[in-house]
Formats: sequence, structure tokens, C-alpha cells
Amino acid sequence: MTTFFSPRARRLASCSAAAALCIASASGARPFTAEDLVGLKRVSAPALSPDGRHVAFVLRETRLEENRGHTDLYVVDLAGGSPRRLTALKDSSRDPQWSAAGDAVYFIAADGGPAQVFRVAATGGPVQKVTDLGVDVESFALAPTGDRLAVALGVFRDCATIDCTHQRLEAIAKSKPRSRLYTQLFIRHWDAWADGRRNVLYTLPLTKDGLASGTPVSVSGSLDGDVPSKPFGDGADFSFSPDGRSLVYSVRVAGRAEAWSTNFDLYLSPADGTVPPLNLTEANKAWDAEPRFSPDGRTLAYRAMDRAGFESDRFHVVLRDMASGTTRSLTGNWDRSVSAMRWTADGASLIVQVTERGHEPLYRIDARTGTPTRLTGDGTVEAFDARAGAIVYAQASLTAPADLYALAAKGAPRRLTEVNDTALKGIELGVPEQFSFAGADGATVYGWVVRPPGLAPGQKVPVAFLVHGGPQGTFSNQWGYRWNPQVFAGAGYGAVFIDFHGSTGYGQAFTDSISGDWGGRPLEDLQKGLAAAEQKYPWLDGTRSCALGASYGGFMINWIAGNWPDRFRCLVNHDGIFDSRSMAYSTEELWFDEWEHGGPYYAVPAAYEKFSPSQFVTRWKAPMLVIHGEQDFRVPLEQGIATFTALQRRGIESKMLVFPDENHWVLKPGNSLTWHRTVLGWLDEHLRR
Repeated sequence: MTTFFSPRARRLASCSAAAALCIASASGARPFTAEDLVGLKRVSAPALSPDGRHVAFVLRETRLEENRGHTDLYVVDLAGGSPRRLTALKDSSRDPQWSAAGDAVYFIAADGGPAQVFRVAATGGPVQKVTDLGVDVESFALAPTGDRLAVALGVFRDCATIDCTHQRLEAIAKSKPRSRLYTQLFIRHWDAWADGRRNVLYTLPLTKDGLASGTPVSVSGSLDGDVPSKPFGDGADFSFSPDGRSLVYSVRVAGRAEAWSTNFDLYLSPADGTVPPLNLTEANKAWDAEPRFSPDGRTLAYRAMDRAGFESDRFHVVLRDMASGTTRSLTGNWDRSVSAMRWTADGASLIVQVTERGHEPLYRIDARTGTPTRLTGDGTVEAFDARAGAIVYAQASLTAPADLYALAAKGAPRRLTEVNDTALKGIELGVPEQFSFAGADGATVYGWVVRPPGLAPGQKVPVAFLVHGGPQGTFSNQWGYRWNPQVFAGAGYGAVFIDFHGSTGYGQAFTDSISGDWGGRPLEDLQKGLAAAEQKYPWLDGTRSCALGASYGGFMINWIAGNWPDRFRCLVNHDGIFDSRSMAYSTEELWFDEWEHGGPYYAVPAAYEKFSPSQFVTRWKAPMLVIHGEQDFRVPLEQGIATFTALQRRGIESKMLVFPDENHWVLKPGNSLTWHRTVLGWLDEHLRR
């Protein structure tokens, strides 16, 4: 049985259960709620104009009655002023890119049909349709010369024309008998079943009016691979040379090994598709990504991993001399993993984004020496752009959703947007603090607490102990829309979260340490971290605590159930692994499981079984809420069902919440409210009896 609460009832329930908390907030400010979280606007995808004077960006607003978010494009002047709205289409607009002349912004929108490229004048006005290709445009890029457009289209490889793909998709949609025949993996990926299409890169000429003309020319079609990659690849997977004559793109050639390979290579093709693709990075059997030409076109920068099969290896920056073909690692000696990068206008440096000790700042890297210089302070840079001497970025933190900032050559960054100031007015957020302790092997391990607002002197609050996923991830100084500690703090819980062994941002050796040791040092860090938090922060009531986690965090909840069974009054497991053998044979990206356990299950079964929660069900006793998305193919639904079955069969208090239309994440706003109300109701029931 599922119980639903109105927004007002949710707040009143929290106040009733923690009256002292509400009384202490005498200023009139109220706590933050899940309803507040879902209603916030979201800034993303900043794109600087060629002259560096304006930035276009995406703004997402919630349409709760439609259970979805809607995005439009805005532009704001770096010199000051309010953002101006550029698009107001029925369907969402995304991926803004400026024309070479800076007089228009190109973007992708569906507008009632397949997603296509559109354009709008930088000053606003009517929207023009740039392409009309009959199939969805997945991503695109504009040539710096302004005369050519690259588009990625999902097509059937045995179709000679794009229209053939369009007609076949229509026939499939009308067909009543439905079946799928596969000869190799991936048969499904993330949340979609494979239908035989590949993302292929095409180019088209642009007219003087900025519209596409002629028949698209295939650039990557001779390669059996996706450009961009699935499921999360985008326009960063390919780029034009400054003269517009060439394209470099990242692709993993599929074949039989695609599901257990991380070997992405960079290929060079002429923009007119007249020469077959040339593999630039064949020697590296690991991941090569995000090709970026220097402003003069002489150097290609890209991010590279060194270890084949390991998706969480360190990405370092490599520079390739395009004339000689020689390469050198620019950041090989810097123990940071680069997640995104841009050249500066003079070609002397690169601006890069990294994860670092609970924060995600920007650095400037000298292109000659590799010397890093930090540019931004604490918090998380979610996206950025650099052009014409300007740097703009979207930054968030544990106390603020993302807004846009301009980085000045001297002085403090300038805030460009205030999209949620009105929504957050009158709300008191929890206070975060980072702490450290001696974890497994005596290593220094970091964690965070978020103190609920309005605590009275001497007051204690129950604990929401959050375990991050990945496992090579982090619960850092960021603003999340799925596991936001402020929602727990607003409901009267002290949120505690630990960056255990395996987390990112503390050096690659620390990240590596979890592979083959999923239930060892990470569990020790969680145990010692919670004890350290309770000792340091007397307002935490450790006798009333619940552990919650998703993905690897969900695995850890199942592991805690059998290996730390007496510590928590309740547990929450979202999309967590229950049985390592069934997971190994049903998940889609095999490289992950095989790296983490040292090979495929049939080769090293003992390595999998060592940390399989299913081996310890007889020790389970804590009440558990199980949550799963039916469209989760990374950790399939059966893992959640098996967890719930084990709980029910042993007579342990348990509930299972299933989302038929969600994947590994809960993304729809109405579903998010259901998730939060169910989870907080579970905590209230067990920690506030």
C-alpha cells in the first residue's frame, strides 16, 4: 500500500514529528522540502558567443501536471542585465550553439516531429527550421567557417538512404506482431532495447541564410559504431577543425566485443566524406575522448585513459601534433581526472574541469608545461565554456542550485543569473560541513554532514546515512535533484555521507582501491565515518539512524544488512545489487562487472561470490524499503525483486516501490515526489516512533 501526502501535509507531518525544530525557526523561514526541490529551475549548457560578450543557455522548468520538465533557450549579456528568452516552442529546446558570425543561435528541438536543428536570431524573433531529415538529430556541430553542419542520426546500416530508415521506423510502429532477433550484445542498453540502428555522423552544406541544403554525406558510416556513443554521448564526441575541412570523432567499433570493451578511438575524416576514416589512436586500447582542436588547428587535444576495460580510469590530457602525428601527455603527472576541457582563445592554455576532494573546480593548464592553476573556489562546476578570452560556468553547491557565473581576469566571479532566488526566498537551508577521519588502512577519508536548520541548543536529530553510487563516484559539494541532503535536513534529519575508498577526487590510487574489495575497505570507512561524525557533531542521534543508497549504494545497503546488521533501525535500497552471479549475466555493460571482479563470472566465480549480498541473507534483520525502476537495465529489476523476496520470505518488515516508467534514476517530477514522500515516510516511521 502506498500513502500519498499533499505538500502542506508533508510539511506539517515534519513539524509535528520534530516540533522543537519548527519552533526554533522563529524567523519565519521554513525548511526545504521535496516539493521545493522538484519546482526549482535548472540552468545548463552555457555557450559563449564568438566575441565572448553573450552566453546562451538552457533553462528547465517543471511542468508537474504533465509529469515532465520543459526546456527553453535564454541569452544573457556578460556585461549585465536580465536574461532574454529566445525560444518558446511546444517541445523542449536544447544544445545551443552560436553561428560563426554570432548573429544566431542554433539548437535541437522536436516541435511536433522528429528532433531537428533549428535557429533563432540572437536578438530573438521567429524560429527557423534548419534541417528536415525525417529522423531524429541526436547531436550536431557547426563548422567554425559557418558553411557546414555536422549531424548525428540514428540509422539502419543496411539502408542506403535516410528516408529508408524513416520508412522502416514507420513500418515497425504499425506492425502488430512484435519480435526481436539478436546475434550479439548489446541487446539492450541503459533503458532501451536495441533496434538495429547506429548513430552515424553526416555533414550538410549551409546556405548564406544559415539553412541546410543538399543531401547529407556520411562521414563515419563505414565504421560499425555510434557517434555519439550510447547512451550518454553528445556533441563533445566530435568536432570540426578550425578551417572546417575535417572532423575528428570518438567511436568504439562494435563487433562482438562491444559490451565488454572500453576501447574508444579517435578518427579523422574530411568533412565531405571523400576519404575513409583514419584511426589516430589505434595504439591505445583504452578510452580516447573529447577531441578539441587548438585555435590554429595545429594541435589536437583529447582526454585519454590508459587501462583497457576500466571505465573509471584517470582521464589525462594528450596533445597531438597534427603535422607529425607525435603525441605527449600534458597532465600525465597530475593525479586528477579531467572530465571536460576547452582551449583558451590564444591557444596557450586549456581550461579543464576536475573532481578534487569533495569539490569540482576549474583549472587552467599551461599547454607547454602542463602546470595547473585553480580558477574557481569550492562547489561544483556543472558545465562551462571558454571563448574570446571569456570563461562562463554553471556552478552549484550543497546550499545553492546552479547559476551562471563569469570568471573575471582579476577579482571575484560575477554572477549572471538568479533563476531560483524567488523560489528559495523564505526558506532556511541546512548547514553543510566537511570533516575527515582515519579510515581503512589509516588513510585520511573525507565526509560531509548537513545540519538541519533551526536546531535548538542541546537538541538531537535522527540520522539519514547516505551512501553514494558508482562506486567510483562522490557525494560532493553539489546540488542534486535525486539524492539532495537538503531535503533530508529540511525534514529534520542530520544527513551524513562519506567518500569511502573508491570515491573520486582523492587520487587515482584511492579510486582504484575499491575494485575487488566492494564490501571490505568501503564498509570499514562507512563504519568509522559514521562513528567520527557522531563524535564530532553531538546533535546527531546515532541511536536513531537509517542507511540509504542507490546503485552501488544500494548494493552496500544489502551488504550492510548482512554484515552490519545491528546498526540501523531501517534501510533504503534503490536499484541495488542483490546477487552477483545473476547480475553478471544480466547487466548490459559487462566491462564494469568484469573489471571490478577481475574477469567474467565463469572465469573467477569466487571473486563475485565473495561480496554477493545474497550469501548473507540469513543475517538480515533490519526493516528495508526496496525501490526499483522497471526500465533499469544496468541493475535489472529482478535484483530488486530478489531483495524483496528475501526480505518477505524471512519475515522482515519491508516494502517495495516500483516505477514502471523510470530507469536507473527517478527523473520525472511527479515520480520524484512519490519517491521522496515514500522514503521520508519510511524514515519517519522507524526513527520517530
